[in-house]
Amino acid sequence: MLGGGATFDASLRFLKEDPWERLRKFRDGFKNTKLQMLFRGQNILGYRPYADDVVEYFVQKSVANGIDIIRIFDCLNDMRNLQTAVKAANKEKAHAQVAMSYTLGDAYTMEYWVDLAKRIEDMGASSICVKDMAGLLVPYKTTELVGALKDAVNIPIEMHTHYTSGVASMTYMKAVEAGADIIDTAMSPFALGTSQPATEVMVETFKGTPYDTGLDQSLLAEIADYFRPIRDDALESGLLNPKNLGVNIKTLLYQVPGGMLSNLTSS
Repeated sequence: MLGGGATFDASLRFLKEDPWERLRKFRDGFKNTKLQMLFRGQNILGYRPYADDVVEYFVQKSVANGIDIIRIFDCLNDMRNLQTAVKAANKEKAHAQVAMSYTLGDAYTMEYWVDLAKRIEDMGASSICVKDMAGLLVPYKTTELVGALKDAVNIPIEMHTHYTSGVASMTYMKAVEAGADIIDTAMSPFALGTSQPATEVMVETFKGTPYDTGLDQSLLAEIADYFRPIRDDALESGLLNPKNLGVNIKTLLYQVPGGMLSNLTSS
């Protein structure tokens, strides 16, 4: 995830950088890697709804500056807040991925998720992401959910969860076995806690199976070695709170998203 979400906010507020220039530099450096943006539907990257023409222009400029995949979501799964961005992404020939914001509650039955997935496919999305932002998906429920979604739609299913509750790696394993096409991971120095399962762990998990990624662990180790001192410096300076690297099973009770939790512990 390179752009969108809080990355523009962080670039401007904390790093004093131009997020568009940052995006262009990454695009110049990554010749064969697709770059993805997280897009808050009608809210774009902000915290209030914007007019359709603003959404369309922002999508246009994002693609022009190097974004390939736009992951579009609405926190309430309100389809009305997704349509404009999906149409704009398709018009610019970007990959329009719609994320279902996963949560728990009496209203969120399997029928709810299947119906939502069908409506997302009918809307024109290129793929669906199950966005489990609080780490609430447990392994066997994942098997049931992914299986139902794969039966209901023909577009790829991507899984996104956080390690906050401690079950994310198992959740990913069950998701892949049930037919999920893609899983979101993070390099080990910045994995676990409020982040995602470690890339290297998932690569090793599926090695020698039908789900083998083919990724080279020695090259992944070089990447981890590069980022580890950055992680250590962030911990030493207090920029990274060690509380965000741990596991708290009460996440399943409080249902606080990983991004929100890291903000709360740093404030």
